[in-house]
Amino acid sequence: MAGLRFGAKVDNYGPAVARLGMAQPAARAEAAGFSSLWLSDHVVMVPHTRSVFPFTDDGTIYWDARDPWYEPVVCLPVLAAATTTAEIGVGILIAALRHPVILAKQLASIDAISGGRLLAGVGAGWMAEEFEILDVPFASRGERLDEWIMLLRRCWTGEPGPFTGRYYSVPEDTFCYPTPARSVPIIVGGMSVPALRRAAVAGDGWLALPKPSDDIVAVVRDGVATVREFAGAEGRDLTGWRCVLNAHDPQDVAPLVPQLQELGVTDVVVDLDYDTPDGPERAFEVLSKAAA
Repeated sequence: MAGLRFGAKVDNYGPAVARLGMAQPAARAEAAGFSSLWLSDHVVMVPHTRSVFPFTDDGTIYWDARDPWYEPVVCLPVLAAATTTAEIGVGILIAALRHPVILAKQLASIDAISGGRLLAGVGAGWMAEEFEILDVPFASRGERLDEWIMLLRRCWTGEPGPFTGRYYSVPEDTFCYPTPARSVPIIVGGMSVPALRRAAVAGDGWLALPKPSDDIVAVVRDGVATVREFAGAEGRDLTGWRCVLNAHDPQDVAPLVPQLQELGVTDVVVDLDYDTPDGPERAFEVLSKAAA
């Protein structure tokens, strides 16, 4: 099962951050063998949402809306400074809530100072109230994300202009340096058909986010098939393309590892028990044994 990578989530929201920080968990996960570290994203929360959370069975969020949520782009350098080889990313960043050129500058800077370790996980978002509060039209979030992905890549060349989009333009003779240390992989998250098409046509990978009750193997199989269909229609070669599975419990996903790799999964990302002294090590052991 050579080539399968295991990633770990690092909490950037909730009470664990005040108790553990982010540097120590990141360093422990890397030392245990995990090759990528992932944060998550929300800018604001509301106590009651009319929006349906698409990643739980009943459509409700599983955290307290008053939990502190530390901004992930700000926190990525903490992970970079605490580690030496692990890739660092956000799964997923709600890109359309942010100014595209500033976001491109921030991500390029992080990749440059980390020695080329950034994974740009992006998604369209699901909570209408969050978009309303930040004065970004919710209905156009998918189109904005498509444009933002184009802008990220143009800005990462150092000279993005001229560019005229539907939502944003960059004039000629605009410089946006530094450039990233490598071609930053853009991993598109989401389970909808538009998300799968975006991952196939514009992304360097797909971040799968199944619900707890989903048949993970079936969800991945169907998603990968859809991605390949979209990519084929566009004549796009998916060599080097990444399929990242956002799992939860390493014990639950471990028995599925051989099937997942056969389906083309390249990365399995899990939650870790950082409160237990050997929590990261035990999680990596069960996953690596499954892959052996």
